[in-house]
Amino acid sequence: MLALLRLSQNVRRATKTVNPVQFTLRRMYRSASKRILMADRDYSLDSNVARCNSRITELSREGRILEARKVFDDMPERDVVTWTTVISGYIKCGMIAEARELFDRVEVRRNVVTWTALLGGYVKLGEISEAERLFKKMPHKNVISWNTMIDGYAQNGQIDLALELFQKMPEKNVVSWNTVLAALAQCGRIDEARRVFDEMPRRDVISWTAMITGLSRNGMVDEARNLFYGMPERNTVSWNAMITGYAQNGRVDEAFDLFERMPERDLPSWNTMITGFIQNHDMERAQKLFDEMPRRNVVSWTTMISGYVQDGQHEEALKVFAKMLREDGVKPNQSTFVSVLGACSDSAGLCEGQQIHQVISKTTYQDTAFVVSALINMYSKCGELGTARKMFDDGSSSQRDLVSWNGIIAAYAHHGCGKEAIRLFNEMVKLGLKPNDVTYVGLLSACSHAGLVEEGLKYFDELMRDGSIQIREDHYACLVDLCGRAGRLQEAFDLIKRLQTKASGAVWGALLAGCNLHGNSEIGKLAAERLLEVEPENPGTYLLLSNIYALTGKWREAAVVRSRMKDDGLKKQPGCSWIEIGNQFHVFIVGDKSHCQNETGCMWVRMRGKSINFPLSRGCNRCIGGPLTCPLHLSI
Repeated sequence: MLALLRLSQNVRRATKTVNPVQFTLRRMYRSASKRILMADRDYSLDSNVARCNSRITELSREGRILEARKVFDDMPERDVVTWTTVISGYIKCGMIAEARELFDRVEVRRNVVTWTALLGGYVKLGEISEAERLFKKMPHKNVISWNTMIDGYAQNGQIDLALELFQKMPEKNVVSWNTVLAALAQCGRIDEARRVFDEMPRRDVISWTAMITGLSRNGMVDEARNLFYGMPERNTVSWNAMITGYAQNGRVDEAFDLFERMPERDLPSWNTMITGFIQNHDMERAQKLFDEMPRRNVVSWTTMISGYVQDGQHEEALKVFAKMLREDGVKPNQSTFVSVLGACSDSAGLCEGQQIHQVISKTTYQDTAFVVSALINMYSKCGELGTARKMFDDGSSSQRDLVSWNGIIAAYAHHGCGKEAIRLFNEMVKLGLKPNDVTYVGLLSACSHAGLVEEGLKYFDELMRDGSIQIREDHYACLVDLCGRAGRLQEAFDLIKRLQTKASGAVWGALLAGCNLHGNSEIGKLAAERLLEVEPENPGTYLLLSNIYALTGKWREAAVVRSRMKDDGLKKQPGCSWIEIGNQFHVFIVGDKSHCQNETGCMWVRMRGKSINFPLSRGCNRCIGGPLTCPLHLSI
């Protein structure tokens, strides 16, 4: 009873300052599990056990799970803390099979924390069916076990099952209510979320902030503001949530006004406002605020790098990363490396990617799944599919988790190697790994690019029948693209009409591209109209529809579309290409005269390894002494 009382007090304390946007049940588990484990420990155990447990915890926290396992294997005696710590370490590294194998042969009495650790692992990896089976087998469940399972259903989009389990709970705490409230709000069931909020026996600052976040995400920012000003007490998390709400709804000036009026700002406040500017494509103000920060952490740097990547300013992203490496006290983390490798992938910057790979090789992140997957993606998009495959093959089979498999499948999909992608998928399934939503995006994309229509339809049907994987817009877009490329446009159109939600721009864009490929103006016109409803300022839609009319000889209709585009003030973005020479990107845009003829010629000479004198018809001041004596080109 004393342990349970202390657990309850610990839970209440832990819920006072947690950000609901970032909140996960893992935090609650960590804060509560220590007391339960301590209650079950036998204090007569030799102190060596305690020291080994501490070492295992330290190694697991650093992701060095193989070293942690060696310490575990060498221990002559183990307690329940030992087993639970190693199991949790495997889960943290995404190695659920190893965690389950260890769980099944625990030599001491398993307690509720051990069970809940494995349950949380299945939830974390999205294996809800396994989590459900384990939950039903649990001999004893505490409130954290129930909350973990509810959160698992919620994360997987199975809100009704989450609500059903919530109703069955023998005892609910404020975390239980907050979990259901956040789940309803995040999936757009805002009226039900409001009812739950009104029925709560006790609300804490997380409850209020979760409701504000839910209203903001569903476009009800004014209602969120009223709730914000009606809060009995506000903390920085509440202020940050309201700033995020304004920014997400395009009201960035109001967000900045609120930021300026904050009584106290913490680092997340600055990062939140910078993120708001980035979400509204205002990199200039984001950079200005970043420069004004009194202190920056790794999140600040990573946010700026990610912002430049999203904005297509890949060179700026690389510059920020280079500056970060020179900053004292701040080291890149997994998210930083994934973001900056994205800049290399999108710009085909192989040289920069290789240099970043060298930096990664000197850190503890070189074997983490997400970084390895980002490296595979970078090498693949830079044309080095062989290197990407070597990256995958060099990892031991035990280190290849779902993220790594998804990365290599996506790499082969990008190169149009559909059959190899399917072979890898089948190999992955044989090894006992369960595909997730990302796996199927890569697989369907591979089928689409390789023209494997029947295979793609088979895998989509398999996805539909699975039930445990939430089908995303990306899946529908891939399937529509697959049918569109094969000329089965009516089938693709019928699929879109059967969607229970409004189709996104990606889905309609895939259909329009298929119509353009096969010259189907009838369906193409319908697709273009729907796409303009979703993305009214996209000039590409007008151009594709105009091309479809032109291909079918409907010149008058093509002219009308072009005229409408002009009336709406939209212009076709000029074509752009770039080349990397001597660690420098040179960008060429249609109609751009900034690159003189001689400079372009000098680049060509250096690429070909020949010395040719070009006529100085444009008078390049930097090339007067000949193309190979220009200081600019000598650095290439």
